[in-house]
Amino acid sequence: MTTRVTARHSGFSFLRIAIALQTLTIFLQAVSSGLLMTAAYGEVLHSVGARVMYGASMLYVLAAVLAWKPSGGSPRPVGHAVGFLVLASVQVAVGIAHIPSVHLPLGVLMFGLSVLALARR
Repeated sequence: MTTRVTARHSGFSFLRIAIALQTLTIFLQAVSSGLLMTAAYGEVLHSVGARVMYGASMLYVLAAVLAWKPSGGSPRPVGHAVGFLVLASVQVAVGIAHIPSVHLPLGVLMFGLSVLALARR
């Protein structure tokens, strides 16, 4: 019984860390988008940040699965994490396509949803 409680606690702790990392990377993307418009190195920074943010979204999915499956937690965070990965995929696609009228509001939405997910954990 003690092992299960410990596994559940560490799983949710890892999930919280993954969501916090995702939230931080999205915030840094907002900062780098400002640099994209004002500095020569902004494009490189924003491009690298996009890859890191996408990786953080994949880590969120992994953490949600690990919090759910082995510890018997709720599967709801898995759905949220997968939905967020879908949003991140759309965000990358519209960024590559240079559609700022979708890319910027979607980034704001993603940041808000990530903060909300972090607050709920």
